[in-house]
Amino acid sequence: MASSIPLTSITLPGHRAPAAGFEAPFEMLGVCHERVERMLTLLARLQQHVLVRGWDESVASAARDVMRYFDLAAPLHHEDEELHVFPPLLAGDDAVLRRVVQRLQQDHRDMEAAWVAARTALASVTQAPPPGWAHFSAPEEATLSGFTRLYDRHLRDEDGLVYPAAQTRLSADALRAMSADMMRRRGLETG
Repeated sequence: MASSIPLTSITLPGHRAPAAGFEAPFEMLGVCHERVERMLTLLARLQQHVLVRGWDESVASAARDVMRYFDLAAPLHHEDEELHVFPPLLAGDDAVLRRVVQRLQQDHRDMEAAWVAARTALASVTQAPPPGWAHFSAPEEATLSGFTRLYDRHLRDEDGLVYPAAQTRLSADALRAMSADMMRRRGLETG
């Protein structure tokens, strides 16, 4: 029997993450992956909490945290990869690596589409649901779980294969440009 884990035991992503700055862009991408994993864990705990206890204010708070992350940070992270990580691998001569990167690019499009439906389900619990509401519907549960599953192989392939391969292909100048662009797109320009 699954036990309910209090949602209050999870904090907003990034608050306990290892220190990494944009001057080390691949370390920052790795920290982003840790945040994604924490948000997906929070989403799973939210689903379990709703199933066991129903709606309460901690559900609303967790839903808003997940929505904020996948609305704001995740698209920037995907853009970092599309602009800086994937191009040198697509231009390389490793056909297997090119196919993996092309699948990861498709994953990004699939994640974006899946997020629309997952966000709708989460938005429905950011405030007290209507009387009689007991839990997410079966289609909403499937949508939320499917969204989480999209990330599983994706993160493993990026961390284990794509990031290391891209790092070996980027010069120090390219890494500095990557860092500057990541900061600029987040409004963190250095003076």
